[in-house]
This record gives sequence, C-alpha cells and structure tokens, in this order.
Amino acid sequence: MLDLLISLNNFFMLNFSYRVLLFAILGLCIGSFLNVVIYRLPIILERKWYKNSAEIINVEYKKPDNYPVRFNLVIPASMCFSCGKKVGILFNLPLLGFFLARGKCSKCHSKISWQYPLVETITGLLFGIAAYSNFAWYIVLAQLVFISFCLCIIVIDFKTMLLPDELTKPLLWLGLLVNLHGLFAGSLVLAVLGACFGFGLLWLVNYGYKLITKKDGMGEGDFSFLGAISAWVGLNGLIPVILLAASLGIIYFILLYGFKRVKANSAIPFGPFLGVSGIVMLLFGTYIMPLFAVY
Repeated sequence: MLDLLISLNNFFMLNFSYRVLLFAILGLCIGSFLNVVIYRLPIILERKWYKNSAEIINVEYKKPDNYPVRFNLVIPASMCFSCGKKVGILFNLPLLGFFLARGKCSKCHSKISWQYPLVETITGLLFGIAAYSNFAWYIVLAQLVFISFCLCIIVIDFKTMLLPDELTKPLLWLGLLVNLHGLFAGSLVLAVLGACFGFGLLWLVNYGYKLITKKDGMGEGDFSFLGAISAWVGLNGLIPVILLAASLGIIYFILLYGFKRVKANSAIPFGPFLGVSGIVMLLFGTYIMPLFAVY
C-alpha cells in the first residue's frame, strides 16, 4: 500500500499537467456538492430556528417552506424543486449537466440559476491553481478544504446576508489543527493570535461604530469568519486580508452605487470579500506575507 502511494505521488510529481487536470476535474465535482450546501444549508438552518422558536414559545412547529419533510444535504436526491422531477444522471454531471439541460428543467422549463456552473467552474479553477502552486499533497489537500469552506460562505452571504456558524466554526478549528506545526501561519502561536486578533479587530471596529451611530455596522458572523481565516493564515496574514477585503468591498459598493443599485446607507455583505481575500492569501501568501510580516 505504501509503495502504491509513493508511486502515485511520484507520478503526479513528474506528470505536472496530469496533476493539475486531475485536481481541476475534482474541483468541478466538489463544486457540484458545494452548490448543494449553498442551496440547502440556509433552508435547514431556517427550519432549525423556527423549531427552536416554537419550543421556546410553546407552540406547534410548522416548517416554513414547501420542501419535503426530510430535507438535508443528502435527502432528497437532486430534483427540480418547482415541479418535483428528479434530475437524471447525465444532467447531474458537473458543468456539462447545466448545458445539456440548456439551463432549465426538462419538465416545467424553470430556469436553473447560473450560480451552479459558476461555482463549479470557479472551484475547478481554484483547485487547479492549488495543484499548480504546490507539490506537497498535504498542503494542496489543506488548501482545497479551505477553498471549499470559503466558497460556500461567500455565496451564502451574497444570497442571504448570513454567515453560518456551522461553517465558520469548523473552519476556525481546522485552521488551528493544520497549523499545529505552522503549515501556513508559521506557528501555532501565530495561528491562535491571528484568530483572536481577527475576531477582536472587527468586534472593536463594530463597537466603535455602534457607539457613534447607535447601530451595528456588521454582523457577528463577520467577526467569526475573519477569526477563522486568520487561524489559517496567521497573525502575519491578518492585515493583508483586511486591507484587500476592505478594498474589494469599497470597489463593489462604488460600482453598485454608480449603477444606482444601492443607496448611500445600504448594507452590503462583507463576508464574500473576506473569503476572496482569505483564498488569495492562502494560495499566494508566500509572496504577500513578507511585506507585512510581524516580528
């Protein structure tokens, strides 16, 4: 078994293009599952909140949607939630399935969101970049986990303005785990400090904003997400992540405001920009971190 693993490792080390292609295809498949998480997790959480509220006020629980009673990340199988038609095997193929179905349900002709092929494509590209940038399999594997979590969080926050603890908390603990020997952060100490300062920095900014305006400037999910990202990239990566995320958020708001899509006091999600910045830092941190190193 060990000889087989060594042979496979040598094969992918020597066959660079095959390795990148394999991980890109893997990314397409993982991206298909990420779409399931993105679509279903908010529904699952909403049911949980309704059920907890019903128990607190002692009333009968009624599910707040028209989806099947058994509804999780696995059940029911892929189907059109407009007409109930199950999705065939060919139409379930990552990326290709969307175009084979011509972007709509074959029965009721409901349009399928472009989110599905976009998430699959972006996941495939990022997985390929991770495989291109690193030769060590354990580094690539850790990056793929981080990318997968961040992509789910990015899209969910864009769609719902929610940053679920069910994703940010595991991401935090995984970040500390992979940095037991300082894989990305440099040391476990820097990973812990990054998580603490990342959470505390946004909490402090929001606290100051609330003192002045008497209202929150961001949600607690943003604190947790930055803390989780900083647990991966460490204290040295915190400032670059904040600066890049703030810059992207400002550019995004200016564009929306210029096209009259938002007002001056409109709220926009900050989590997506944190997620993009975290991915950039984890993939290219060796080139960026020396410019902001904390000694």
